[in-house]
Amino acid sequence: MEKEYLIQKWLNNDLTNSEKDAFNQLEDYQFNIDIVDSAMHFKVSHFSKIDDFNAFKERYNSQNTAVKKLHWATPMLRIASVAVIAFGIYFTFFFNNLTQIQTLANQKTTIELPDLSQVSLNALSTIEYNKRDWNDNRSLKLEGEAYFEVAKGKKFDVHTEDGIVTIVGTKFNVKQRNNYFEVKCYEGKVRVISDTITRLLAAGDTYQILNGSFIQETIKSQIPQWTKNISSFKRIPFKEVIAELERQYNITVTFKNINTNRIFTGGFTHNNLENALISITQPMELTYEMSSSNLVVIYAKKN
Repeated sequence: MEKEYLIQKWLNNDLTNSEKDAFNQLEDYQFNIDIVDSAMHFKVSHFSKIDDFNAFKERYNSQNTAVKKLHWATPMLRIASVAVIAFGIYFTFFFNNLTQIQTLANQKTTIELPDLSQVSLNALSTIEYNKRDWNDNRSLKLEGEAYFEVAKGKKFDVHTEDGIVTIVGTKFNVKQRNNYFEVKCYEGKVRVISDTITRLLAAGDTYQILNGSFIQETIKSQIPQWTKNISSFKRIPFKEVIAELERQYNITVTFKNINTNRIFTGGFTHNNLENALISITQPMELTYEMSSSNLVVIYAKKN
């Protein structure tokens, strides 16, 4: 039986006995169950408005590092190294002593810092740090999303456009995308510092700023779902879900007559675009068309 047909009937609680057997045999059966279970048991967290959020949005000013001029034949040769490892492709640039690592759309990777700390980068993310003085100054700049497992040692700082995360513990996730800033602590303690708010997070705590609203809640998972090729969301505007879908699948999504600010709770996998689209459109009573290999149109279902 066709997967989409089974999922649609399952969401409507309208499966026959034979269809239930077929649905239970789907390779992503457990993921579908987990998504609905999460939506049913989610409780709204406390929101509070930040009055001076503009100050919170001031960009982190990194040190002015002199760039060494490279007299090479073509601009492409300025890429010092291109490595293919574990989950995908990443680029490493060396400017003087500054190291910059970038992931592409639909790519993830894990790297090791000079102190043996590990950083897993999600799609379309960048970290930047000074390798020479790393042992004296464990500080890096992040754009995008990364999961950190930090080796014991001196203070460890992650600078983002929306604030500074100072590590007291060892395992945490930082996400900074446009008006979305989120820190999740999985082990130890993490201090989040901005111009307006300072929070100390213990293991299981989440700190989130979305469009000027602050949320703090708890999590039960041991590691970020995206490291297992699953993106999950709790009460997030649908447009943020779509932005993550575009990053994970390197596609462009357009809309027809739908409210992209509607709140979504659920998720999608990173290994099957059609299944991902079903996972996010069916709960919202939407449908989609794939007009080309990398263009998707999402619109409301016709009555």
